[in-house]
Amino acid sequence: MFGAFEKKLRPVLFYGNNPLSLIGGALTSASAFVLVGFWVVQIFGHGGSKNPYLGLIFDVFLPALFVLGLVLIPIGIGLRYSHLKATGQLPSVYPQIDLQDPVFRRGIEVMIAATFINFVIVGTASYRGVSYMDSPNFCGQTCHVMAPQWAAYQVSPHSHVACVECHIGSGFDAAVEAKMNGTKQLVEVAFHTYPTPIRASLSVLRPARATCEQCHMPTRFVGDRLLVKTAFGDDEKNSITRTVLVLHLGGVDSLSQLSGIHGHHLNDFEYVATDATDQTIISVKARNADGSVTDYVSSGWKGPVKGVERVMDCMDCHNQATHISPTPQDAIDEAMLDSSVDPALPFVHKEGLQLIQANYSSQAEAAAKIANGLEQYYKSQYPAVWNSQRGQVLESARTLAAIYKRNVFPTMNVKWGTYPNNIGHNDFPGCFRCHDGNHVSKDGKTLTNDCSVCHNLLAVDDKNPKVLTDLGMQ
Repeated sequence: MFGAFEKKLRPVLFYGNNPLSLIGGALTSASAFVLVGFWVVQIFGHGGSKNPYLGLIFDVFLPALFVLGLVLIPIGIGLRYSHLKATGQLPSVYPQIDLQDPVFRRGIEVMIAATFINFVIVGTASYRGVSYMDSPNFCGQTCHVMAPQWAAYQVSPHSHVACVECHIGSGFDAAVEAKMNGTKQLVEVAFHTYPTPIRASLSVLRPARATCEQCHMPTRFVGDRLLVKTAFGDDEKNSITRTVLVLHLGGVDSLSQLSGIHGHHLNDFEYVATDATDQTIISVKARNADGSVTDYVSSGWKGPVKGVERVMDCMDCHNQATHISPTPQDAIDEAMLDSSVDPALPFVHKEGLQLIQANYSSQAEAAAKIANGLEQYYKSQYPAVWNSQRGQVLESARTLAAIYKRNVFPTMNVKWGTYPNNIGHNDFPGCFRCHDGNHVSKDGKTLTNDCSVCHNLLAVDDKNPKVLTDLGMQ
């Protein structure tokens, strides 16, 4: 038994004695010790760094180095064999090894054990590597070009949902497609050929049935919802006005009747847009109850109906469900509503809006100039306010700088309004991309633009809406 094993082992040890195989063994051993040590500390240690690049090093780079070392060992053996064969130096008899030598036998036992451990390390490292690359930290922080999307994700209603849940999905095909696309993006980052800003076309995202509707069922959004939108004015007192409306969310009721916003859009619709962001829709096909199709074409469109074709789903309206990009007005109004920008400071809405909408070359410059700008305004125009409410001014300045930092990224060419929001129709075309009264069928039918289908306005920019008083909400 030992004789046969020794006979097979002789050529392996002989050819393995080469620089490349020895380097491979050193790489594998070194990376293995570091990986195991890191895992032990991570499991039994306390705290730890939150640096996202640690994951890149310990879950991607070092495992790759470990595998590279393993690969170099047989490559070195093969190269030495080929070289000796080509030069006619292959030995007729390989050097003797003594398995009876306890030291040598112990070395063989260690090698066998190390081989088994290597399999465990490779399996663990592979699992951890894939898990890390599927984590939000990897998507948002390691890949620095995704900073705008990461900033919006962290404060979104879906911040507890992993990126891969919506952007990759389950199954082997989805994983392979995602990794191929990720490799392409890695090359773009390495050679600085990525687009600025980065946009995600709806046509390349997973369908809403596989993402949104795993948690949200549009057929269950039955009934109405009261919406109150608060806005602050540009006068000295930052006067408050409110717009109140009833949203007809709708859906499918107990009698299977379609109603409201969701019910109206639960029918099959297809559209053609002239741009990848689906902001200019020139044609809408609606499938009727009897199976026939009505084609509504924009009356202002004179060319052929060609472009980006898409079957409508949740994301056509809820395109900012996670990566929310508010308008500067909405961002500052929200901050004033929760008093992180103090509404008691005179003209803070007007001055704050001007500061966050100014042009800056970088976020660092913006942070300094926004803070300094607000401080100097109150020092010069309202010295009494500066002396008595300095803390509120400084806190408001910090909040304004944070608002800018979350929404504007000069290096990625992301500005206010770069990413349109298709909910509503005040700041972007949104609903009016289709419901503008200009999409007409051949028989003269117009795609409805009846506002009451979606909502009823109860008050518009009203300082004291009666409906809120009647409801005890003011």
